[in-house]
Amino acid sequence: MALATGIGSMPGTDFAESLRLVLDTVGDLPYVPELPARGVHAGMIGRTLAVLDGLHADLQPDGWRIGVGEGADLRRARSLLAQDLDVAEELAGTRQGPLKLQVTGPMTLAATVERPRGDKMLADHGARREISESLAQGLRTHVADARRRFPGADLVVQVDEPAITAVLTGGIPTASGFSRHRSVHPPEADALLRTVVEAITDSGARAAVHSCAPDVPVELLAGAGFSAISFDLGQVRPADVWAESFERGVDLWFGVVPSTDTTGVTGKALAERVATFFGHFGFDQETYAPRLVVTPTCGLAGASPDWVRAALGGAYEVAERLSGH
Repeated sequence: MALATGIGSMPGTDFAESLRLVLDTVGDLPYVPELPARGVHAGMIGRTLAVLDGLHADLQPDGWRIGVGEGADLRRARSLLAQDLDVAEELAGTRQGPLKLQVTGPMTLAATVERPRGDKMLADHGARREISESLAQGLRTHVADARRRFPGADLVVQVDEPAITAVLTGGIPTASGFSRHRSVHPPEADALLRTVVEAITDSGARAAVHSCAPDVPVELLAGAGFSAISFDLGQVRPADVWAESFERGVDLWFGVVPSTDTTGVTGKALAERVATFFGHFGFDQETYAPRLVVTPTCGLAGASPDWVRAALGGAYEVAERLSGH
């Protein structure tokens, strides 16, 4: 049957309350939420920097910077992550079945985090490789810790890559803002992503990837070894590469429920959009339903508390409809 889940981020500052909402709402694929309203230490970048192994970062006026020593900001990020996992263990430690964690991927990290002397790590080939390897090694430890906390769970690690399209097409501005970083070519991108995927799978978890950007590089992501691609259906078109990847065993996670407050959206209409997408390729419900996950279009950090419940519940409703229930 089709499943439902969220992308990761939630509004508010009460982690326990957010996790309880997730556990009560999405069904069989819950996730450990991120609450960026608590500050940059709890956002997707800060949270992932807390996972890195061998690289230290701290906040500078222009954002996170690698190579300046382990400052108070990184210690705060690590402390928040540990506290959240303690709470998650208390609330979901006996859970059986899938449980999802999220980290920022190496392409987006390189496009966001600065080098010691400024400008993005994206500017240097060696720095790009270093951050990918550091993330991979850190994930081995992170997944092992999660497995200890949730011994009965089937762990899924979602790698968030919102900037991947811009990285591949040379769309990331330099520090001056007057030019753009050179594009990262597919062979290098594959190597950066594959390093992270292999660390996740070698640790016994499943590697999924999420990008709500347009022109998702489906072939690259499937080739790097991700077992599932999560995307915003409104940003893509049903090109053959989607069908080819699905036939090769890559599951598709459809972002169809609006991630901010909206009116007039029905579960029936959203389910029909997903069915129409698969219908372009001749896939019937029996073929796609067991490998389908329904999500909001992106994170829910900007949604009202009422819409968060409605969006997650809506994703569950759409999944149920697509399962024939």
